[in-house]
Amino acid sequence: MFDDFLSNVEYGMSHVLDINAYDHVLFLMVLTIPYMFKDWKRVLLLVSVFTLGHTLSLILAAFSVVSVSATLVEFLIPVTIMAVAVFNVFTAGKSAQKEKVGVVFLSTLFFGLVHGLGFAREFRMVFGDWDHKWLLLLEFALGIEVAQIIIVFIVLFLGYLVQTIFRFSKRDWIMVVSSIVIGLTIPMLLNSDIF
Repeated sequence: MFDDFLSNVEYGMSHVLDINAYDHVLFLMVLTIPYMFKDWKRVLLLVSVFTLGHTLSLILAAFSVVSVSATLVEFLIPVTIMAVAVFNVFTAGKSAQKEKVGVVFLSTLFFGLVHGLGFAREFRMVFGDWDHKWLLLLEFALGIEVAQIIIVFIVLFLGYLVQTIFRFSKRDWIMVVSSIVIGLTIPMLLNSDIF
């Protein structure tokens, strides 16, 4: 039982940390770069909003309540990454990140929903008809949350180093990372089957 728990948590972690599925990491990067360590509560809330969306759509897809075209999902994932990166570029150095609820929270929830739908097919293929769907989904979600916290910590730490040791301004840090992510996301959009 404990081995199954660890295996399912590890599966959730590897889903996020998979080098071939770097869209998840790109999204977490653009989500995190506007913040510092002192903003950890807000960042943790954003990460949890993503996990909530991901888990909700995975549940709906796993129980065959919702089915969305894979082509559409594969197009929407980079669109959402691009939206947050562009938002960062236009709000870098401003106080837009202080909003209670706004573009960042809604796009985070949306990305979670879309990404969960994108992963549902693989999830069903790996686990098929299993007896303990709810437990498995929760363990998988825990793995996602742990991996996301690791990535967020790394991004916050790099931001701290760049801004304190190398004396980048916060605005420059946000602009550079967001621009790099935009550059990496454009081919993802152009290579989607929608184009």
